[in-house]
Amino acid sequence: MKDIIRLSKFLSLVLRHRPEKIGLALDANGWAEVTDLLEKMNQNGYPIDPQLLAKVVETSDKQRFALSADGTMIRANQGHSVRVDLGLKPVVPPELLFHGTATKNLNSIHKLGLHKGKRHHVHLSADKATAAKVGGRHGKAVVLKIMAGKMHRSGHLFYRSENGIWLVEAVPVEFIERQEENG
Repeated sequence: MKDIIRLSKFLSLVLRHRPEKIGLALDANGWAEVTDLLEKMNQNGYPIDPQLLAKVVETSDKQRFALSADGTMIRANQGHSVRVDLGLKPVVPPELLFHGTATKNLNSIHKLGLHKGKRHHVHLSADKATAAKVGGRHGKAVVLKIMAGKMHRSGHLFYRSENGIWLVEAVPVEFIERQEENG
């Protein structure tokens, strides 16, 4: 299991942020050829074969990766800092979505709202548990309630990635309803 986690983290790095680290090329939509990925990972000290790659994709707790229907291409579902067009179409969100963060970020969020930073979008979750898990990665977790329906009705566009993560350009302060601390 340790190897799978290590490979998953490395795949996230190269498919979302730094494909050049192993000399990998992503197309305009973020896809890379599986054979090229496997070859370059093996050359860079990350031994992997097609079966192990399939296991990493299948067992990713957040379903971070997608394989093409024929299994010849792979990409990250969202979270890119490199320029890619995931081809997502705007969709109507539920009334409420959630964003997990660490308590240390609250002052900034309450002043400025949520911003995408180096990524393409702010990531939102459909449930509190997922948001709490995300927020806990960098300290004491806080779950922010986002009034997504109200945002949408006022003109903000929402997208939903293949793995169910909700994406938006930014969340202005007035749409952040309240917070719940999660241990």
